[in-house]
Amino acid sequence: MRLARIGDLSAPELADYTQLTDVALRRVREPEEGLYLAESPKVIERALNAGHRPRSVLLLEEWLPRVEPLLADHPDVPVYVGESQQLEALTGFHMHRGALASMHRPSPRDPVELLRASKRVVVLEDLTDHTNVGAIFRSVAALGADAVLLSPACADPLYRRAVRVSMGAVLQVPWARLPEWPVAGPMFRDEGYELTAFALRDDAEDLADYAGELPERLALLFGTEGAGLSRRALASAARSVVIPMEHGVDSLNVATAAALALWAVRTADRAGDLSAGRGGAPDRAEGRGSRP
Repeated sequence: MRLARIGDLSAPELADYTQLTDVALRRVREPEEGLYLAESPKVIERALNAGHRPRSVLLLEEWLPRVEPLLADHPDVPVYVGESQQLEALTGFHMHRGALASMHRPSPRDPVELLRASKRVVVLEDLTDHTNVGAIFRSVAALGADAVLLSPACADPLYRRAVRVSMGAVLQVPWARLPEWPVAGPMFRDEGYELTAFALRDDAEDLADYAGELPERLALLFGTEGAGLSRRALASAARSVVIPMEHGVDSLNVATAAALALWAVRTADRAGDLSAGRGGAPDRAEGRGSRP
């Protein structure tokens, strides 16, 4: 392990960790420079297990025993060690999770290949809140969907907050960027998917009724809170579904809605397997095969 004590905070080798609290800057800079940040030893471990390559690591000295074994296969990666005040001055926030790793951003996936390898996917249109994106990825991982497809304007799943909120699930769940709807809409149909929009529409079906008979391949489409799905997204969808509300509440947080929808689909899939005499969880080996 290439251990280096931090002296000069302006050293060029520490540039990956500067101005981390400037969201607008990092949102542009990280993809352009081909990096993302994994925060905490647990998330770093998940990134490494996913086959992602580290550029460098920044940590407090007391975290060395926890992080050093994770880097056994990467002896040439520099590890920068500093005091708490130094790291806070460098990054702009208190590093109470002890460690940050600058990781090489993986190559983008082909959305068509991802659809062909899956059966149950979540589609996110223009979500800008990284917390919601991270929470949805965590639900996708926990509740057994195969992949996530993102609109071109959707928030970066590899932004630090999204990675942290997802507990590293964005490193486990396959995802890809979609083209614009004139191309993306036919893509779902060509690959045999029923694209189902969650939207407050007069013709929307109750989720409980919809889950009673699910298609072979299903894409659940969610939009932003407030504006909802765009007209082109709705026009691309084959059906619309709503989660009924009580006490005058019009809708749920999008991450909560996605979790409920995934639970309903999972429950229906398992019930279908049992009624068919197969038992257990549905076998989607081809969907999971693309996961690290």
